[in-house]
Amino acid sequence: QVQLVESGGDSVQAGESLRLSCSASGHKSSSYCMGWFRQAPGKEREGLATIWTGGGSPYYVDSVKGRFFVSQDVSANTLYLRLNSLRPEDTAMYYCAAARTYCYKQIPPLSEFEYWGQGTQVTVSP
Repeated sequence: QVQLVESGGDSVQAGESLRLSCSASGHKSSSYCMGWFRQAPGKEREGLATIWTGGGSPYYVDSVKGRFFVSQDVSANTLYLRLNSLRPEDTAMYYCAAARTYCYKQIPPLSEFEYWGQGTQVTVSP
């Protein structure tokens, strides 16, 4: 059973930056597809980015490409999401998730992600 714990969410003003963390434990597979997602009130959960922990470049959806950046510290079992130039429309609960499905240049369907964190809230004011 994989446990994921997000942290780093905060209330900030437009234009500011945040770094979210996702700490993983309990994993047995050597590699996972790790994803970052967000869900705003009244909206569906949307995928933002993925990375295969076994190696490879992150993949980003167009709406965040160039502003959000994924990185990982394999030794610390931690995944990061850097959020730059935040906008009010970025306000949402942000989640990390893990899937055993291999991912490369795509975000697998949400149903493929077996493990989810509890989320961390990001609020951006104008």
